[in-house]
Amino acid sequence: MSKREKDDVELLRTWALPSAATLGSSVRAKGLLLELRARLPASSKKLLVLDGGELVLAMPAKAKTEFHAAAAIVSAAMKAIESLPVIPREIEDILTIKPGERHRWLADGRLPSAGTRTVRLAGRAKKITFHVFDANIVEELLNSGVVDEWRDEDKATAAENRRRAAYKAKLTRSLRKAETAAPRSTPGPDEPSAALEDWDAFGRDGLLR
Repeated sequence: MSKREKDDVELLRTWALPSAATLGSSVRAKGLLLELRARLPASSKKLLVLDGGELVLAMPAKAKTEFHAAAAIVSAAMKAIESLPVIPREIEDILTIKPGERHRWLADGRLPSAGTRTVRLAGRAKKITFHVFDANIVEELLNSGVVDEWRDEDKATAAENRRRAAYKAKLTRSLRKAETAAPRSTPGPDEPSAALEDWDAFGRDGLLR
């Protein structure tokens, strides 16, 4: 076998992603891949790929030292793969929720935060900070079906808010209408003098004697 043929022989290792880690989400699976890639040396990052439900690390035979180092990092990370925090786009896919629902439920405490994370996006100087979520809690929410209950609660709250807003608007219109209605008649500035003139007429006619 030539040296070139020996170099082409691949070193291969695979790790199965458990369903408890992906929670049935392809977005979560891709997120886990990116998380593990971030822990690898720059030269090894793109050599770890996702194939179906497995992580695959493949390198030429000549990269034996690099391969074993990368494999050790992945193997260590896989021990805690199920507890890695869930990021926003992952929880939206897992629970089938919209960004607006995530923000609302996070703000009112129904969706507990497991802290924040700050990252720098590729090719950008600006960093972004976002909330992450505990994988165990996300799994509980998924299995309990509580998301549907939250949506029903939100609909009821929205309906009540609309009813109150309509009542408030109606009350405001009524008050404005009352304010612009014709005021009660009061004596004008000329009326007292007119009344006195009438009394003078009575006096001239001798009716006040």
